[in-house]
Amino acid sequence: MKLEQISTHIWSLKTWFLFPMRVWLVKDEEGITLVDAGMPFMARSIHRAIDQLNAGSLQRILLTHGHSDHVGSVHKLHSAYNVPIYAHELEIPYMEGRMIYPRRRKIEQNVRQGLATALPMTETGKLQSIAGLQPYLTPGHSPGHTVYMHETDGVLLAGDLFTSKRGRLKRPMSAFTANMKEAVASGSIITQLQPKHLEVCHGAPVAHPASQWESYYTESRHD
Repeated sequence: MKLEQISTHIWSLKTWFLFPMRVWLVKDEEGITLVDAGMPFMARSIHRAIDQLNAGSLQRILLTHGHSDHVGSVHKLHSAYNVPIYAHELEIPYMEGRMIYPRRRKIEQNVRQGLATALPMTETGKLQSIAGLQPYLTPGHSPGHTVYMHETDGVLLAGDLFTSKRGRLKRPMSAFTANMKEAVASGSIITQLQPKHLEVCHGAPVAHPASQWESYYTESRHD
């Protein structure tokens, strides 16, 4: 697996499993926050990467959503570090196997019940910032899909909100997307946040993605 620093506070850890896969390590004054947990075989590499950064221990895991390729190592990492695991409250019943993901044929219990906690909210009902990362609900790929904006670094960790090809935004994988129309609409978050750098799980980074929004939206509506 390849560890690459993408901004002052954020590192990408990349591997291949039929297609590219990325998780992210985010440094703050407390230690390391992991965003997404990939496949089970990635646990050892994530552990090594945390040690390599020498920036403190793992403090928490934030999930963009609960599909198996994003939560695969959470049980091993939780056993090793005993840290909290957060996901949007709308996502938790699906990934725990209490509800079936839309367009799926059967229940998926990807995370054991009670392991994940709902992302905390402020008194005004807004998702609370954690370790310099501001969460935003972006449903469509899954019911509780969430992206994380590192406002200081100008980096958006977008999970499966998009894929990419040769630096261009592409739709999320249709075979695994619950509601493509909703997913495309959720992508407009980039026009609000104006990130300098966009990271996706399955694809290469995209610079200044908001500049591509109009063409992406037009193409996606007609695909």
